[in-house]
Amino acid sequence: MQVDSQAQAIMLLTVAFGKSAHAEAKPLSGKEWGKFAGWLKERELQPSFLLEGNLGEILTDWKGVDPAITLDRLDQLLGRGGALALALEKWQRAGLWVLTRSDPDYPGRLKQRLKAQSPPVLFGCGNRRLLNQGGVAVIGSRNATEGDLGITSELGAEIASRGQSVVSGGARGVDQHAMLGALEREGTAVGVLADSLLRAATSAMYRKYLTAHNLALVSPFNPEAGFHVGNAMARNRYIYCLADRAVVISSSLDKGGTWHGAVEAMQAQWVPLWVMAAARKSSGNPELIRRGAKPWEPGDFGQLFGIQTAAPATSQETAREKEAVPSPARAEETGRQVFVGISSPTDEFYEFFLRRLNVLTSGDALTPDDISNRLNLKKPQVNAWLGQGVREKRIRKLNRPVRYRVESQQTGQQQLDLPVEVSPAQR
Repeated sequence: MQVDSQAQAIMLLTVAFGKSAHAEAKPLSGKEWGKFAGWLKERELQPSFLLEGNLGEILTDWKGVDPAITLDRLDQLLGRGGALALALEKWQRAGLWVLTRSDPDYPGRLKQRLKAQSPPVLFGCGNRRLLNQGGVAVIGSRNATEGDLGITSELGAEIASRGQSVVSGGARGVDQHAMLGALEREGTAVGVLADSLLRAATSAMYRKYLTAHNLALVSPFNPEAGFHVGNAMARNRYIYCLADRAVVISSSLDKGGTWHGAVEAMQAQWVPLWVMAAARKSSGNPELIRRGAKPWEPGDFGQLFGIQTAAPATSQETAREKEAVPSPARAEETGRQVFVGISSPTDEFYEFFLRRLNVLTSGDALTPDDISNRLNLKKPQVNAWLGQGVREKRIRKLNRPVRYRVESQQTGQQQLDLPVEVSPAQR
């Protein structure tokens, strides 16, 4: 784990290290760090400057700004370099990485929606690029019913089939069923953990998905931290803010992290929120709907994914749409990426994908990564179309390793004869 002096200073000031931390100064909370970091930025001071010592001279103007953040407290926190070094070595062996708010890979959605309250440090493992791809947040109870868990798995699979990521909390129950529902369909997922990231990173449950770059596990807390109710409540906002829309499967009325997270999300209006309609007396879902969440019926994916029946377009509107959306041939010619947002892929693009895949796999079957790279498509979109093709029996899936090729080397009624893919450098 390569960590520069900037990240080291931020971790020393904001992260707790082990049980001994209870006897030391308390790390700065997210709100405290936001205030302190803003003050440093205004004076063009880098956190790494604080590692040089002489805090009294560097922070002369800080005295009295916040009585809770004293120079003595800051000095104690910065003096934990030995504990940090030992922790970093251990985390590196487990394949973990760390992001601070100044890193280019840090999720832009968190900074945009939470601003100074976005977590100063994110620990993680797996494909960090997934943190900036959005997706659908799926939230619910650890103790959901078997029926609710079945619905959750189906929803996760549907999200994957549409080329979107599942964003959830990684806990047992709804979280894990949503994530595994997507991952088992070769989709992608982001798990925001409240505890035990180090253990999850080495878990057999997630190993193959991490290796395949289809999963990212992330936490704003020490990777070795155990379960804490406050942490579990705090991370809910990060789940919502990493996504583009959210679905609550099950909640308890007026209690629990799912309930309070949903209420906060509605008040802050981070993302559109759907709540599964439920008739159980103990459920908080009806009350969330009464407060403004959109009701969702299991299996009804049209409204959730923004698919609506529009009024007939005028001739002028149709002309503008044709100008705005390039044909597959034009998209390939200009090098533009063909990716259809959150709705189902159009037949035109899907059929074009099959024709190109027919040519690419005329020799050997290809992995999803190979297909993604050769066609310059995002992997979630490739996985969505591959899954659709397999279900329609137009694409054959081979295992060990997983590869794909067009079934019988043809699509539709006619044999396709297109030129072999040529990269821009070869043209």
